[in-house]
Amino acid sequence: MTTRKKKFFGTDGIRGEVGTSPINAEFMLKLGWAAGKVFAREGKSRILIGKDTRISGYMFEAALEAGLSSAGVETYMAGPMPTPAVAYLTRTFQCDAGIVISASHNPFYDNGIKFFSAEGTKLPDDIEFEIEDELEKPMQTVPSDMLGKARRVEDAKGRYVEFCKSTAPGLSLKGMKIVIDCAHGATYEVGPKVFWELGAEVTVIGNKPNGLNINEDVGSTHPRGLQQAVLEEKADLGIAFDGDGDRLMMVDERGELVDGDELLFVIASYRHSAHKLGGGVVGTLMSNLGFEQALAKQGIPLVRAKVGDRYVMEQLKEKGWILGGENSGHIVCKDVQSTGDGIVSALQVLVALKETGHSLFEAKSGMRKLPQEMINVRLKSKVDVLSIPEVKAAVLETEKALATRGRVLLRPSGTEPVVRVMIEGENPAEVKQACKALAEQVESCVA
Repeated sequence: MTTRKKKFFGTDGIRGEVGTSPINAEFMLKLGWAAGKVFAREGKSRILIGKDTRISGYMFEAALEAGLSSAGVETYMAGPMPTPAVAYLTRTFQCDAGIVISASHNPFYDNGIKFFSAEGTKLPDDIEFEIEDELEKPMQTVPSDMLGKARRVEDAKGRYVEFCKSTAPGLSLKGMKIVIDCAHGATYEVGPKVFWELGAEVTVIGNKPNGLNINEDVGSTHPRGLQQAVLEEKADLGIAFDGDGDRLMMVDERGELVDGDELLFVIASYRHSAHKLGGGVVGTLMSNLGFEQALAKQGIPLVRAKVGDRYVMEQLKEKGWILGGENSGHIVCKDVQSTGDGIVSALQVLVALKETGHSLFEAKSGMRKLPQEMINVRLKSKVDVLSIPEVKAAVLETEKALATRGRVLLRPSGTEPVVRVMIEGENPAEVKQACKALAEQVESCVA
């Protein structure tokens, strides 16, 4: 039995370079129509559209709106808003779906489309397949008296700011000095406002988008500027978002970067001690072994999902847990938000710090990240590396040598002919040597 594969949708929507197929205006027009056809099957439908700050967002917003209107769908346009804000507004406006125009942490010349369901979660596979089926059909416009209307959501930013604050009831940031890096992206207005309204003294960088500078040497993928600003301002901590606001990195008072694993540890530790964790934590195959060990010391179980927030959410739902995420800073607190949300996650970290009286450096010190080495081995052809007996044997031999002191992971790339060979362990020299040796063995087996 063969599993049907999607033509356009990946694990995180549709993404690519602007002007190439399918990231062009013609496709977006047809995509809006196809999505509209699917969601309007039960009668009148409404869909909300948000975008980040890249210049192509204007073009795709107009194309999607025209496509949706031609299918008879009412469109609410929120303008530049974080991805998780679209998830929230989709729910509160009782929309049938939400659309985000964004390529997340990618440079400005990329763009993409993400869909949310009426519940503010990723679309199920069957709906994505239905949209792809409609894309194969000729586009037909409904009669003029059935065309969908479009309207701007004038108070979208204020609604989302209030929502974010509501996820941390009673939190006061008076006396705290915080530096915020908005990546010249979708959080450039709402992000600083949330923390300022909660009483913090806020310094902002990366908040001057021009359509071309999103994620450029700023944000969660380029935190060096934030680290420097925290030290210069003598701030208590720094907060960095990515271009669409669903990821979070932080910087402690010493200027040290605090990644997604460490932030999850801070939240999980506090919630566990306060009896608010509600089970364990979902990480991914890339979550650091030191994170797993630190949780285990507190009796907190960790389950590893495949890399990707979709798979983290699947595991959270299956386990009935509420906290999970990735080391890249995509953190899900299911009890307060339906998807990964950089602002909400930062507030959850701040709640933990306020309740425990710890600084961010102190809070993360209960976890020691183990050294990690990763080498990409290029494949000459598409092959299931993990099914090769010699590779299996090499992995087992490496695991035996590391014993309980480390972890071995071979992970095929989902986008290119590459297998990622990763090893973690307590001894940096041993980890580096073992990774190099295993990568060479893998390469010899696939050459």
